[in-house]
Amino acid sequence: MQDTEFELQPTLANELIKIQPLKQPNFEALYKIASDPLLWEQHPNKDRYKREVFETFFKGAMESGGAFLVINNTTNQVIGTSRYYGFDKEAKTVVIGYTFIARDHWGKAYNKALKTLMLNHAFKFADSVIFHIGANNIRSQKAIGNIGAKKIGEVEMEYYGEPSRLNFIYQIDKEDWQTIPI
Repeated sequence: MQDTEFELQPTLANELIKIQPLKQPNFEALYKIASDPLLWEQHPNKDRYKREVFETFFKGAMESGGAFLVINNTTNQVIGTSRYYGFDKEAKTVVIGYTFIARDHWGKAYNKALKTLMLNHAFKFADSVIFHIGANNIRSQKAIGNIGAKKIGEVEMEYYGEPSRLNFIYQIDKEDWQTIPI
């Protein structure tokens, strides 16, 4: 493990996507995706498609210091967001979460591409990566299981400015991580 400080918002890219630090001017492009109610149907906070609820989500993303804008490399189109948070230097852990991808990009390797970029970067600084996933979000639970994360517990979590909800805790360890072909 390197002794350098964990860079929470690097710009990273692979053949499918680029991630770059989320900025305030990105709000409208991201809200255009988030305004789709079907995007949130399995999410603990099902009303995040509403502008005022999404504004709170976006404010939390900006204040986190670890949020990304996800861009399709082929079309240069904004397709989603994710973030790092909860970096614990002593425990050598970091959390990846608050991820959403536009529905027209589901099932087409974009989520795997995103997680691959983020995990490869995280494992330069951490030995374990944690994911908090809503108890009813079966789609995300399956996706995270497909890249080797294991359920290790449950927790009531309060999202930034939103009510507390039951989440499952998943973990993937550095020694178990192998880059998944996209």
